[in-house]
Parts: sequence; structure tokens; C-alpha cells
Amino acid sequence: MGTVRQAKYSVGQVVRHRFYPFRGVVFDIDPVFDNTEEWWESIPEDIRPHKQQPFYHLLAENAETEYIAYVSEQNLLPDETGQPLRHPQLSELFTEDENGGYRALFLQSH
Repeated sequence: MGTVRQAKYSVGQVVRHRFYPFRGVVFDIDPVFDNTEEWWESIPEDIRPHKQQPFYHLLAENAETEYIAYVSEQNLLPDETGQPLRHPQLSELFTEDENGGYRALFLQSH
């Protein structure tokens, strides 16, 4: 078992995908890959991430829709737009702070 890296992003942080046009807010973090082999295999091989890194659960959105995304740390960048998110589940999990950031209403325990 390798060393578990400290997650670069935190719950409530707004991030965007490195390759695909979507952004979202982190609502949970897995220290290493924790999804199905089928899911992992469905990622195009040229951008398929390695499994020994943090993976993030996002309340994600693109121009058309809102959804839940599961993204590796290597495929995320900080979102610097400052634009608010419109995801319908946002208010269930977060409160917006005075700086336009998101704070978890409760911290999930594993």
C-alpha cells in the first residue's frame, strides 16, 4: 500500500475539470480511488488517472445540466471565476459565506 497523499482540495472548494467544460463544489473526498472497475475503464485511456490519489465527489454542472461527478485530483484545477453555482443540491449540503465560498452544513464522517 502506497502513501496516502494529502488532498489538495477541500470540502466546499469550487474546482473545474482540466479537460471537460464543467465545474463543481467538492462535497466528499476519497483518499484513493473507490469506484467500480467499469467506471475506471470507461475513462478514455489517454486521460485515465492513476488510482493512488485523492478522488473528489462534486456537485457538478456544465452549460446544460447539473449532476454528481467523481474526479481524480490530477484532472482538477481550482475554479477562479468566482461565479456562483446553481446545482439544486447545493443548499442541502452547504451555506454560502460572505466571500462567495461554500461551507459544509455538517461534516460527513466515514
